[in-house]
Amino acid sequence: MRLDLFLWYARFAKTRPLAQAICEAGTLRLDGRRIDRAHATVRVGTVLAFPLHGRVRVVRIDALPHRRGPPAEAAALYVALDGTAGPAPKGVDAPGSAA
Repeated sequence: MRLDLFLWYARFAKTRPLAQAICEAGTLRLDGRRIDRAHATVRVGTVLAFPLHGRVRVVRIDALPHRRGPPAEAAALYVALDGTAGPAPKGVDAPGSAA
């Protein structure tokens, strides 16, 4: 499967052109190799590392999607290896905020 399609189907990008931009920025790593093309191939077991929304996401692909489904279906496609399970905390849950 194409890398940009996976990023879009797994809801890391809102649109396919944004997924292509993530791939072509040259900051994405596919199994440790730097990737700068949107048509790179991903498979089950591939590890992706890329910056997204101010943090580095590291995920392992567990399944390849057939469509861009709901968020719960998209979250089942990968396992986060960076210790994050969801979106960054905001407000009083943010690191360094006084409670």
